[in-house]
Amino acid sequence: MDVAKGASDIRRAAMDLLARREHGFTELERKLSVRFPRELIVAVLTQLQQEQLQSDDRFAEGYVYSRRQRGYGPMRIKSELLQKGLESELIGQHLEMYQDDDWTTLARKVKERKFGTHPPDSARERARQMRFLAGRGFSMGQIYCAFSGR
Repeated sequence: MDVAKGASDIRRAAMDLLARREHGFTELERKLSVRFPRELIVAVLTQLQQEQLQSDDRFAEGYVYSRRQRGYGPMRIKSELLQKGLESELIGQHLEMYQDDDWTTLARKVKERKFGTHPPDSARERARQMRFLAGRGFSMGQIYCAFSGR
């Protein structure tokens, strides 16, 4: 493969992906590695970063916002972003933009949207609701606060 042509093909493919939505560096690298050699991919993606066309920071910010809007908690969002190859420190910065009270309020809203405002009838039902919120990525402290009304 001609290096210049390969680099332009990689750039075009990366830009097509970025035109649809933000992607993390590692996520783009994984997607492109199916079609192109890894050495060229890294060089092209580094160039896109320097041109500020690809940004892990922008990706993390948008991802945290969108997942939060869909009712997911900080633990789940962090796990998903780690799987997408973002650094823990960067993820933490964007999760810290929201206070613990914000996450607790979100947990309460998710609980009320799914199960209604009435308290659970039994310990079994309460445990089921708590498991649901834990699966959504809320900490036990946030879950307990969502049930206590604080």
